[in-house]
Amino acid sequence: MTNHPVPASSDADELPEARLRRLGIDLPEPARPRAARIQMARRVGNQLWVSGQLPSWNGDLRYVGRVGSRWTLSEAQDAARLSALNVLAQARALLPNGLDDVVSLINLRGFVAVEPDFTEVADAVNGASDLMMTVFGKAGAHTRTAVGVASMPYGVAVEIEALFEVRG
Repeated sequence: MTNHPVPASSDADELPEARLRRLGIDLPEPARPRAARIQMARRVGNQLWVSGQLPSWNGDLRYVGRVGSRWTLSEAQDAARLSALNVLAQARALLPNGLDDVVSLINLRGFVAVEPDFTEVADAVNGASDLMMTVFGKAGAHTRTAVGVASMPYGVAVEIEALFEVRG
């Protein structure tokens, strides 16, 4: 996993959509909910809540299995980054000006399917946090929860959800 540093101060005024293009970061197609009662993202006032996103690319689930047996820490970071790309895809799809409407990332939650002796859960979720800092710069600084779990939907290794502050 390559660390994605916070953009340099000369990039501070660069909008997220331009930064994605400059860095060559593509987003997958936004996943559709698997149940009618679930919303993949929901805006409430100036907050945008994005439901937990899995490590998939255009519907193709990846990173199935537990971290600590099937996947290494580095691979778990990649899975977290891929899940975070799906978070961004959901946000982009709901906002009129895409990710340029994001004021800040408020909170990020990461869930990692782990073997009982795997203790680097927070390090695994750094794959998502690093991506957010890369895309949003200082506005990507966030509060965070990282939890190791025994089981995940469809057997995937990581799930990431987020709460954003967005422009009116």
